[in-house]
Amino acid sequence: MDTERSEWTGTPSQWQNAGWFLACLLLIPIPWALWRWLVVRNTVYTLTDQRLSIRRGVFNRSTEDLELYRVRDTRLEQTFFERMFGLGEVVLFTTDASTPEIHLPWLKDAESLRERIRRLSEARRDAKRVRTFESGGGGHADLGGHDALD
Repeated sequence: MDTERSEWTGTPSQWQNAGWFLACLLLIPIPWALWRWLVVRNTVYTLTDQRLSIRRGVFNRSTEDLELYRVRDTRLEQTFFERMFGLGEVVLFTTDASTPEIHLPWLKDAESLRERIRRLSEARRDAKRVRTFESGGGGHADLGGHDALD
């Protein structure tokens, strides 16, 4: 069995809560801002050379793993506000039945992370000798292709 090597660990930026924090100063009680801070603080993404693990939860915790060989395509999205602060959202299009699309929002240096995921997913497909066969017109809406082991 391969030993797994950690490549990156990160959390979303608290900038996503800037509006809530400002509202708490003006309108909403401060406990709401504290709750929003805790939700973001307890979301952790870990990228290894084999999988992406997403751990979420303040009181109850859930962990979801995505095997990197299942990543078919990636996209980087940045709003104007995110670009001002060097943040972005990485979107992964996968062959995983339960989560065909994974969003990793409000990340620092998202463009570099997207490229790292792309490189690692290609290496993982090569290591497992997995090939994706396209069927139909392509595009992100058509995830009808299937994986096959050589």
